[in-house]
Amino acid sequence: MSVHLSAQEGQIAPTVLLPGDPLRAQHIAQTFLENPVQHNGVRGMLGFTGSYKGKAVSVQGTGMGMPSAGIYIQELIEGYGCTTLVRVGTAGSYQAEVHLRDLVIGQAACTDSNLNFTRFGGLSYAPIADFGLMAAAYARARAHGYAVHVGNIMSSDIFYQDDPTSFQMWARYGVLAVEMEAAALYTLAAKFGVRALCLLTISDHLVTHEVTSAEERQTTFNGMVEVALEAALGTE
Repeated sequence: MSVHLSAQEGQIAPTVLLPGDPLRAQHIAQTFLENPVQHNGVRGMLGFTGSYKGKAVSVQGTGMGMPSAGIYIQELIEGYGCTTLVRVGTAGSYQAEVHLRDLVIGQAACTDSNLNFTRFGGLSYAPIADFGLMAAAYARARAHGYAVHVGNIMSSDIFYQDDPTSFQMWARYGVLAVEMEAAALYTLAAKFGVRALCLLTISDHLVTHEVTSAEERQTTFNGMVEVALEAALGTE
């Protein structure tokens, strides 16, 4: 057990999917996993372990933002020996050609957070994905016929920006989309020598101001989870 996870030793698999929403963790477990068993309910942050095509896999909610996600990611690695961590989440598009319901694979993560500035004494660190996971996810997304983009993403601490045009600077430098957790995931993976990847479904668009419905988000989210499972378990 750790401070925020109540699972016993051996109850969490080496491969873990990380949605922010604990109810999405429950949805993934009930939809994709065989014989899922809940291993965590501390603070309502649900976690489950089951199997996918005969291979053990866990799913753990992380909450919103890097401070919350970082706690669960570090405890999963240090407390339970997890070695492959894949964030599955939603994002807002910064680019006209990255459309609603497209998949984005975060090759690297910019951030406006002070977490890494504090960690590295004011120096700039570039958090990046595991190449093997990234390549596998891209290949599987293409095989399924999904529209998929690979590139830089933005991990922001701020959901409601005072300046609605502030994203345009990042867009000019080719950043594809914004979310809130990947930079912490990639940094901690590097620190502890494990594999990490962030897969995102575009749920809203900062350029066109389009948004997806709850039903559309769920359908596309399921496709992304399938890609994540195939990529993570196929490259162990």
